Amino acid sequence: MVSKTDDIQASVPNCNVNTVDLAEGETPDHQETKAPKKDPCACGHSASAVVMNGGGAHYHSEEESKQDGGGDMDGVEDSNEQEVIVIQDTGFTVKIQAPGTEPFDLQVSPQEMVQEIHQVLMDREDTCHRTCFSLQLDGNVLDNFAELKSIEGLQEGSLLKVVEEPYTVREARIHVRHIRDLLKSLDPSDAYNGVDCNSLSFLSVFTDGDLGDSGKRKKKGSDLEQIDCTPPEHILPGSKERPLVPLQPQNKDWKPMQCLKVLTMSGWNPPPGNRKMHGDLMYLYMVTVEERHISITASTRGFYLNQSTTYTFNPKPANPSFLSHSLVELLSQISPAFKKNFTVLQKTRVQRHPFERIATPFQVYSWTAPQVDHTMDCVRAEDAYTSRLGYEEHIPGQTRDWNEELQTTRELARKNLPERLLRERAIFKVHSDFAAAATRGSMAVIDGNVMAINPGEETRMQMFIWNNIFFSLGFDVRDHYRELGGDAAAHAAPTNDLNGVRAYGAVDVEGLYTLGTVVVDYRGYRVTAQSIIPGILEREQEQSVIYGSIDFGKTVVSHGKYLELLERTSRPLKVQRHNVLNEKDESVELCSSVECKGIIGNDGRHYILDLLRTFPPDLNFLPVEGEELSPESVRQGFPRQHRHRLACLRQELIEAFVEHRYLLFMKMAALQLMQQKANNESKIATLTENNSPEAAVPALPSTENPDASAKSTETLNDGKSDVVQIETTSTSDAPQPAATEATTTEAAPKAEQTTETDIPSAAATTMTASQATPTEDNVVPTVTTNGPLVPVATAIQNGECESPLEGKAEDSIPGLAQAKELAESLAAEDGSGIDPKSREVVLNACKAVGSISNTSFDIRFNPDIFSPGVRFPEDSVDDIQKQKQLLKDAAAFLVSCQIPSLVKDCLDHSALPMDGATLTEALHQRGINVRYLGNVLEFVDKTPAKAQLEHFYRIGINELITRCAKHIFKTYLQGVELSALSAAVSHFLNCFLSSFPDAVAHLPADELVSRRKNRKRRNRVPGGGDNTAWASLTPSELWKNIVSEAQSYYNFTLHCENADQVVEKYGLQKITLLREISIKAGIQILIKEYNFDSRHKPAFTEEDILNIFPVVKHVNPKASDAFHFFQSGQAKVQQGYLKEGCELINEALNLFNNVYGAMHVEICACLRLLARLNYIMGDHHEALSNQQKAVLMSERVLGVEHPNTIQEYMHLALYCFANGQLSTALKLLYRARYLMLMVCGEDHPEMALLDSNIGLVLHGVMEYDLSLRFLENALAINSKYHGPRSLKVALSHHLVARVYESKAEFRSALQHEKEGYTIYKNQVGEAHEKTKESSEYLKYLTQQAVALQRTMNEIYKNGSNASIMPLKFTAPSMASVLEQLNIINGIIFIPLSQKDLENLKAEVQRRQQLQESGKSMEELTVDDPLELEDKIPMDVNVD
Repeated sequence: MVSKTDDIQASVPNCNVNTVDLAEGETPDHQETKAPKKDPCACGHSASAVVMNGGGAHYHSEEESKQDGGGDMDGVEDSNEQEVIVIQDTGFTVKIQAPGTEPFDLQVSPQEMVQEIHQVLMDREDTCHRTCFSLQLDGNVLDNFAELKSIEGLQEGSLLKVVEEPYTVREARIHVRHIRDLLKSLDPSDAYNGVDCNSLSFLSVFTDGDLGDSGKRKKKGSDLEQIDCTPPEHILPGSKERPLVPLQPQNKDWKPMQCLKVLTMSGWNPPPGNRKMHGDLMYLYMVTVEERHISITASTRGFYLNQSTTYTFNPKPANPSFLSHSLVELLSQISPAFKKNFTVLQKTRVQRHPFERIATPFQVYSWTAPQVDHTMDCVRAEDAYTSRLGYEEHIPGQTRDWNEELQTTRELARKNLPERLLRERAIFKVHSDFAAAATRGSMAVIDGNVMAINPGEETRMQMFIWNNIFFSLGFDVRDHYRELGGDAAAHAAPTNDLNGVRAYGAVDVEGLYTLGTVVVDYRGYRVTAQSIIPGILEREQEQSVIYGSIDFGKTVVSHGKYLELLERTSRPLKVQRHNVLNEKDESVELCSSVECKGIIGNDGRHYILDLLRTFPPDLNFLPVEGEELSPESVRQGFPRQHRHRLACLRQELIEAFVEHRYLLFMKMAALQLMQQKANNESKIATLTENNSPEAAVPALPSTENPDASAKSTETLNDGKSDVVQIETTSTSDAPQPAATEATTTEAAPKAEQTTETDIPSAAATTMTASQATPTEDNVVPTVTTNGPLVPVATAIQNGECESPLEGKAEDSIPGLAQAKELAESLAAEDGSGIDPKSREVVLNACKAVGSISNTSFDIRFNPDIFSPGVRFPEDSVDDIQKQKQLLKDAAAFLVSCQIPSLVKDCLDHSALPMDGATLTEALHQRGINVRYLGNVLEFVDKTPAKAQLEHFYRIGINELITRCAKHIFKTYLQGVELSALSAAVSHFLNCFLSSFPDAVAHLPADELVSRRKNRKRRNRVPGGGDNTAWASLTPSELWKNIVSEAQSYYNFTLHCENADQVVEKYGLQKITLLREISIKAGIQILIKEYNFDSRHKPAFTEEDILNIFPVVKHVNPKASDAFHFFQSGQAKVQQGYLKEGCELINEALNLFNNVYGAMHVEICACLRLLARLNYIMGDHHEALSNQQKAVLMSERVLGVEHPNTIQEYMHLALYCFANGQLSTALKLLYRARYLMLMVCGEDHPEMALLDSNIGLVLHGVMEYDLSLRFLENALAINSKYHGPRSLKVALSHHLVARVYESKAEFRSALQHEKEGYTIYKNQVGEAHEKTKESSEYLKYLTQQAVALQRTMNEIYKNGSNASIMPLKFTAPSMASVLEQLNIINGIIFIPLSQKDLENLKAEVQRRQQLQESGKSMEELTVDDPLELEDKIPMDVNVD
């Protein structure tokens, strides 16, 4: 799933370019109190109209994008323009009349189905108890699956009648299930137990209900007096306490309102034949709150009391029978307590934010939970023993044919937008259902609940089928993987295969099918769940496979149709067509790895499976005899032996590497063209040959490659630009464009964006990417990045991280545009119309970068190189040699470019991992596998700026230790039988974290002694053997294993023998280690305070282990159109066109909702950006509402303490403050701080931002001493991570000075402000407005100090009758506090007059022309408003 902070960087910061101006004559101080009157963006519309999604608005944005020269996505949008409007048909209102209620109005849209009105009625407070009804218009029953627009006579104001229908058995069961859901609607136990896609959310605890309403209730300033601002002790800076209980505060709504004691199916079911013929459908048994035991009959006419008791069956109606159409009406008549409590319950339910109750698309598990009471629940009991999921009961027919559903949705039409939306929605829905079913099945398999299809074999070898899904265990069955690393390879293969499925799925070639695949880790076992190819179980594999190899390349077959289909994937996936030899030494052509098998199913579809080698091998972890790696790799101690031979490069790395090579290719071509031009123009030596290598600009550090083209260091001068020195080598050290840095989480399926264009032009756009600035308009969606090109990342990243300016100079090579044209025209016309010299230029460049074509840039990899058992024909020796070199270069590129680039991003804070998940994501985005973690940490350790990377190093060590512990825990669990599971898990955690030196396992004694004889037969759990071995684990042994695992797997040396030493040496927190291991291993523990440091008793007992959850990996289908809109919206916002950006993002939100439903991480990013735009455009209320949704969604979809959620809390606090809800803002900030302490501790750069926010709000409510504690902590952290001379530190000094001024401690205030002034003067010069402001403030403070001194002297001299000048003690105005809050959160409002706006427009256009002419960017002014650095935490005057 998408998570985390990096992709926030991609989506949030783009709003700092905002130019929201004030009405003339207003001072910035009152800025937030009035909505800006004038144009909020440089485009001439008023800001007052918040854009809603209307068709017209969209037309307008099309026009705009064409005028701005916005090539954003013309290709995509032109086709969409008409379609979008189709979707946005205006809604209309109908009246609904339900029995026993007043008619009410309902807003509907023509696209909706009648069924959706049913859903609304089943959710409404007054009609929620009805399930079995039809809707009638003028006496005609409406078809549930008809769209409203297709119904004759349905129009504005039509009256729809709700008519009760007779029940069937199915309807009666649905009714009981629905009533049970209503009774449980506030009960969080499903969320704690991780069922039915429920998950936790605690926002409402801190906001006391919905923010929108409280906003109207409290006015500004009025709640100042009664705020209690003191945070709990453990949240204050410097506190060492890390309590666990506050993680899940008790929500007062959750105290269950008891409506019924028991509701269950009666033991008299099903009705006997004679009663069936009286209309009895089923019997229910209930106990009311008043202790009345009743038996109820569900009949076709409704529900009534019968005369049965527990032991006697008498189905005759009681007297009175209270016959009612709904169970709620019946119970309300029998039980007064039910009537009262049910009404209250429904009121509370409807008041909750819908996002607190909507199901998430994939299950989220909580690693902590309170002790939840286990109640009687007939529906839960029934669900546990059916093979179907609860909601599938309504599906006609037998169990679902998953394969058919998955493939049919892929085959849906996709010509225009409505079709694509329908298709993507269907694909997403089936995928999330399949993931849920597969997870459930995997757990059933491991829990021993499913019969194997080969029961005679050893347990490790067994395979299972359940619910039309095939399950296999991650063990090396029949020595299949013997040459590749046995069980270790068998464990790695499923995830590699899943990555392959993901990649082919993203390319989405018509006619090529992959299997639904889910990988589940549960109780130490890895289970692969796959959909079943029709007919595959009836035949032997040898007969079915018509493409590929079933024995790793000994026998190989090929097939024309498969070659044709796979050829279409070869360009986006960078797979080269190649020949291999089969067992008869015949050459066979393939377009994938040999393991990839093609099978035509009985349904006639072409399936590919076993995609574990879709991406080329990682030579750093694959020692091959007689092969020498490139020096960069060797220097770092590669190649290293890995557990298995399936280590391959990530797709992100392949993309980055190819992009990097493309840049090189362009530079070489440009260089040669310039040389030709120079030679033609005159024979005068304009080109100084290599005799002046040390020219004006220092050369890029680079190492020579043995086979590289001679290093050509030319100094060029074409009269216009400064002398620029360029180095071109084909080494992997050369700079790499930073375009890939902005990718969102799931960067793997990026291929979708490259499919429309051929690679050269896709990569050509990345050329401009590296010069991108916020004013740029050529951010084409086909750039292979999943986010806007954030200008932060413009510096070319090289192994040695040179200065960004050099990077820019590098990029604007004269002749580059020419080279680009040449490359494109060559690709277009087979090079026939181009003079031989130019062709030679391209040929040379192609050779130098290892392109497989001689006329255009095209790099692809042969995935079979170095595969054991694969042989290549004689005639392809040269080709294979080239491919080997390419693989070596790619491996070296990872080590010498990507790892340094990651570290550099952490240094300049464009990547800010906070926990294991976000760290992993930061690695993956740059194509670095987690097995490189040890290398990354070593690199950080040797970096001169190590102190500024302390947070990164700590998170890395944390991750490394918990991953090693997870590896050990996996095998440890396999030897534990079910009855001893909680004892074993608590024992493991004690050994891992407790300071108690001799943790002894509690063996469940009785079970061990008795029945020892027949144990062997019963124990069919995979693994078998002696099941008490786990009890002998000791803490010192576990830590020895962790240290040796770190050494062997990550090549990293840990110096520690127990948990306490680790905490001491690396500054880790035990609570963080506990969180990480629990999340990784799927452990759920009781939420209470654990005493890890007691030396007398262990921290955990078996009662503390509540559950073991599965850890699930699956494909995440994407909403591609929505994503394109989102990207164009971001690009617009970056260019300062806020309103158009807002419209596009609203449009994206619509489309996302259309595909994903209401809950999804990408919708979360969308809402966050919208909220930020609303805020900038002055609509604080809307900002609050959107951000509230973003927080709820982040809690529900990512988890309550996910780093992303912490960020969302901070944004929400800012908008609350702007809305005058100060106490709520503080509560939210305190919550964010608590979560951050828990997740990564206090010492983290993000903490400085959080503490500045808290300090400012406290300053605003005049809690000066508290405020100082937070601001001084922020100052310390900023100084540590940004360096003492950073502008951030200057700002921190200023904030501290302001608080001292408010306390009238002028000496301290002066001291801090002087520090700030010095930094400003040195960094931006005396003329800069910041420096001037600071010096003004210094003067003011000095005056105040002098005045205070005078007054004091006066008092000393004249005693009590002194005439004292009144001193000006200023309580800060809310406006000034808000202004500072905006600044530290990277939101800047620049007051502009109309004239400024015109100038700004002209400036934007001038830049665009500059860009097109390829001039370098350095000559642009430094403190221009558009040059503001675009990151969340942002200094105001960074160029």
